[in-house]
Amino acid sequence: MEKVISFLEEQINESLIQVVLSNSRNKENISKMKLHPVIIKGEEGFQIERYIGTKVLHENVGKEAAVQAILEALNRDFKQLELDSANCRGTVLIGKRGTVSLKIKKKNAPDDNKRIPEHNRRKDYILPEGIPVPFLIDLGVQAKDGKIIHARYDKFRQINRFLEFVRDVLPALPKDRTVSILDFGCGKSYLTFALYYYLKILNHYDIDVVGLDLKEDVIASCNQLKEKYGYHNLTFLKGDIREYDEKEQVDMVVTLHACDTATDYALYKAITWNAKVILSVPCCQHELNKQINSRLLQPVLKYGLLKERLSALFTDGIRANMLEQAGYETQILEFIDMEHTPKNILIRAIRKNGFQKRKKEELKELIRELQGELTLEKLLKDKEGF
Repeated sequence: MEKVISFLEEQINESLIQVVLSNSRNKENISKMKLHPVIIKGEEGFQIERYIGTKVLHENVGKEAAVQAILEALNRDFKQLELDSANCRGTVLIGKRGTVSLKIKKKNAPDDNKRIPEHNRRKDYILPEGIPVPFLIDLGVQAKDGKIIHARYDKFRQINRFLEFVRDVLPALPKDRTVSILDFGCGKSYLTFALYYYLKILNHYDIDVVGLDLKEDVIASCNQLKEKYGYHNLTFLKGDIREYDEKEQVDMVVTLHACDTATDYALYKAITWNAKVILSVPCCQHELNKQINSRLLQPVLKYGLLKERLSALFTDGIRANMLEQAGYETQILEFIDMEHTPKNILIRAIRKNGFQKRKKEELKELIRELQGELTLEKLLKDKEGF
């Protein structure tokens, strides 16, 4: 364990990207724990995330406390640790008899691997590096001088990539009235704040934005931040996607990493509102994986990993086709590079035409072959044209 302590003391610094502790000894107590760098009152520190049931508890600490918390968690709660830094990747495994193994893989170019590449510095980002943005500072993406925290540069790129999608759909939004926007499953709301900042602060759009999430503590934190920034046309509410009916008209529906069938309910709501724009990044597509049973595909489906991935792709492909059937011009785009997350598909739909009969017949044939039924299909059965 002395080598592990030395390794942690050496790597828990400004070059750290993330630490993940997993393989819990008691998942009912704590299932996972993460640690990453943040800015605390202008100083670099570390945020611990503890996953307990459906809750995520956050704690901001200094270096010594961070190292101590990790060691205590390894001794008491977890059997595995993975550390990723600008210099190396390390794995710690705790055996059945308490044996400890440490494997370290050095990176070829530690100074360039996770630090901001020169070509990225020159990129014309919508939110450029070097200009302080209050919500980016509070969320630990920027330092007070506007410099991007290198361990959070992937998040910075993700935010700007999302805003590029928003910029592309601006012509589809109304210009003669308030634009109503709903963000289902907003979470910590990095992208909700970015959306508001881009449309309202930078481009002076008349907007009304609502962020919806099930976690009460997250909603309370987001509402505190929006009051701090004076974002008066932004509201965060605790609620379920399936039951939300407080708006009669919504122009733009955003659903980023809404889990499994929550994406279906969000898309259904968007279709019901005749929303002009839909931006959806699906997550955890389990529903079809439990049902899919195709004789034609069986030679591939017998491999669990391939079955899971194919089910996710078929799920999003069917969703995209159902949006086309409902009269949307639909694209499936890469949200961010695959190296950052496997959940990188974004469905972008813009309201164009009416019901497309051809799509209905194509979908029926595909769904019969897969022997599965998605929640979105069930929800739309009683809607005219489906």
